[in-house]
Amino acid sequence: MDEQSLLRTLTKVVTTLTARDIPFTVSGGCAVYARGGPPSDHDVDVFLKEKDVPSARAALVAEGMRPEDPPEDWLTKVWDGDVLVDLIFRPNYRPVTDDTLSRSDLMRVGPTMAPVLGGTDLLIDKLLVLDAHRCDFAPLLHIARDLREQVDWERVAKETGESPYAQAFLTLLDSLSVVDLGGHP
Repeated sequence: MDEQSLLRTLTKVVTTLTARDIPFTVSGGCAVYARGGPPSDHDVDVFLKEKDVPSARAALVAEGMRPEDPPEDWLTKVWDGDVLVDLIFRPNYRPVTDDTLSRSDLMRVGPTMAPVLGGTDLLIDKLLVLDAHRCDFAPLLHIARDLREQVDWERVAKETGESPYAQAFLTLLDSLSVVDLGGHP
């Protein structure tokens, strides 16, 4: 997926949800990009509260997107042409709350201004995805380096403490002197 297509779709999503007063925040690769990380090439991810999902989905469908009912119970999807939009309400089985949304910053993402998930929440989300089947540290290392000054690493370590994969990644960051965790993630 090319960057311009993703940004066009992101702009359509932001404009639609904002016009209907549906609280949301840009997450995933587009949020990483907005915060100075590598460009996203996959899809558009948006966090919103579960109660707002039906109205958000209906609004996006009214703008010409086509809905998809995924088997997962923590998100729903719409397609803008060939661009996938994930409407995520329970990332890593943790509910999106008013508090989650309040930790966003209004930022420019390509041609639009949007609430963008904070660096700390982004890293927590990305680390909690790691498991035996998804354990590629290379892209995460790039993201962590680019966003390191925007992240509360103590909070990341605390909120990912149950994941041995996240702990291994934090140990790697500390060993490479990307961040200083005092040798203890």
